[in-house]
Amino acid sequence: MKKISIHILGLVATIMLLTSCHWGGNYKALIVTGQNNHMWETSSPILKQLLEQTGLFKADIVKSPAKGGDMSTFNPEFSKYEVVVLDYNGDSWSEKTKAAFVKYVKDGGGVVVYHAANNAFPEWKEYNEIIGVGGWGNRSEKDGPYFYYSVANNKRNEKLVQDTTKGRGGSHGKQHEFKIKNRVLDHPITKGLPVAWFHGKDELYSELRGPGKNMTILATAYADTLMKGTGRNEPILMTITYGKGRIFQTVLGNADENGGPSMQCVGFITTFQRGAEWAASGEVTQEIPADFPTAVTVSLRPNFSVMTIEDDLAKIAQYDLTKSTKYFVNLQHHMRKEAKTASGFKKFEKMMLVVLEDKAATVEGKKLLLGELSWMGSSESIPVIQKLTENSELKAAAEAALERINTAK
Repeated sequence: MKKISIHILGLVATIMLLTSCHWGGNYKALIVTGQNNHMWETSSPILKQLLEQTGLFKADIVKSPAKGGDMSTFNPEFSKYEVVVLDYNGDSWSEKTKAAFVKYVKDGGGVVVYHAANNAFPEWKEYNEIIGVGGWGNRSEKDGPYFYYSVANNKRNEKLVQDTTKGRGGSHGKQHEFKIKNRVLDHPITKGLPVAWFHGKDELYSELRGPGKNMTILATAYADTLMKGTGRNEPILMTITYGKGRIFQTVLGNADENGGPSMQCVGFITTFQRGAEWAASGEVTQEIPADFPTAVTVSLRPNFSVMTIEDDLAKIAQYDLTKSTKYFVNLQHHMRKEAKTASGFKKFEKMMLVVLEDKAATVEGKKLLLGELSWMGSSESIPVIQKLTENSELKAAAEAALERINTAK
């Protein structure tokens, strides 16, 4: 008995130790902001929301003094955090703060470089090595080569180019929607994502240049000359290692006063969240959301939040066959994830029956739900579906559902 008790105590201690660490994810994130040529007052709170909605992060925001202020007072405690998200492009930090940041990264701290943060600190050598490539700030060939993928008739022949041509660092054409192509499919951040997906209207950063040491370009986008672009496949998502630190850079996410389609894009949201988790831990545990964009359509979340079952059903009630099936796909995703028991199926069944009884719900929406109930509905569905056989437009779908339910019984 004594040996068993000791073993149990040891097991409990191990569990407590794992819980006190970041087992399952409970990371502290610091968003550094306060100066930017972009709307940091809008973007930083959104970034905090996106981090915390994963359930993996507790995020703080630290603001620098205003432009021209006393930067010697700006001394974030980087070492208290697993990941630092940079939403900053402004006055130089003090030498003390720079040294603390470099030490933090070298010692294994995670970093996310968001959008215009790759414009910052052009004269800071270590910072440019940490971000891999950047733009603007008088960057030129002195700062390193351009990095991009060549354009070829056979896309298999597209290759990574390090171009030492003289010229500016940083440009973008007109804001527009553009297709992103994943170049590395087995990295934790991109694993499971579609090979190509459309991103919401945004600035397509181009002509980025820098040292590019220990950098992997995860995804690119073609900067179309019709949109005043370079005609090259420009880097969009990148990872860099510096010392023991992991860095994820995303050039996406130009914010307007409401965040806008660039930040509302599910592609931006998902890759930002996954990139932050990887920077913090080296792993990604998050699933790919059902509403992730495809190679032909952009997918937006106007309030930046994940769609709930209730949201899906409300949209399905107004379903139009000529429009996106996103909400129906979301509902199926929720069911696969949550309805693993009889009680789980019962929950979804009750919610779908409410829509079937709603006189304002569309015929198309009801047909979709009849199809789902035909394989997972119980005897509770029969009276509601029976009434729908009186509707000429729903009669065939309702009778088919009843036949399958009765057969299953």
